Amino acid sequence: MAADRGRTRSRRVNVPGVAELFRPVAPPPDTADERQATGRERHDQKITVYLSADELLDLEHARLQLRRFGFVLDRGRLVREAIAILLADLDARGKDSLIARRMRLSREAGGDQAQDKDEDAVPSLRTPFFFDISEN
Repeated sequence: MAADRGRTRSRRVNVPGVAELFRPVAPPPDTADERQATGRERHDQKITVYLSADELLDLEHARLQLRRFGFVLDRGRLVREAIAILLADLDARGKDSLIARRMRLSREAGGDQAQDKDEDAVPSLRTPFFFDISEN
């Protein structure tokens, strides 16, 4: 004990600074064209996507394969990542992108008889869906 009295022990704890606490944990994208999917956070926007049984099974197989590689993620994160990848490719390559080529091949094969319509995506505020504009 006498030896301990000669040494003064600092009670001060070293803690990281603000810059170290709030530093980005993910590296920035390699290029400006690369899109980043959002991670596991609250999302205020929602879409509904209908999948065939085979597509849903493929999605689950992909999720499980990624899990074997050490990446644990839910189906929503997997879909957001896939969308980010396709949109970055579309931005970078335009009509030569993977999604444009697949849509072109599908159209040429006659696979998409009923094309999606942009005007159906968001109903107009003038439609009776939102307001009863009929005259009574």
